[in-house]
Amino acid sequence: MFVVVAVQPPALAADTANGAKIFTGNCAACHAGGKNTIMPMKTLKKEALTKYLKDFEAKGVEAIVYQVTNGKASMPAFKRLGDTAIADVSAYVLEQAEADWKKKK
Repeated sequence: MFVVVAVQPPALAADTANGAKIFTGNCAACHAGGKNTIMPMKTLKKEALTKYLKDFEAKGVEAIVYQVTNGKASMPAFKRLGDTAIADVSAYVLEQAEADWKKKK
């Protein structure tokens, strides 16, 4: 009798350095420094993400991924970036929000 055990590798961690590049090229026009030029109260700061982003407290980065992928109101959907790029930029946004959008030294 043979027993086959399948092992699934862990999901690759998001690349926040790549996320920073994607943010600069696709998001910074409206969200530079975590701000929001279209709707100033809906920034990318953690307090605003908690208040305005559906399920942010429960889902964290997954809620950001959903918003980036699907857009809402003034924000367009960015499905064209693909899953990996969206995961990277979403992880970058969360990382920056947790650091209050202060530049790392």
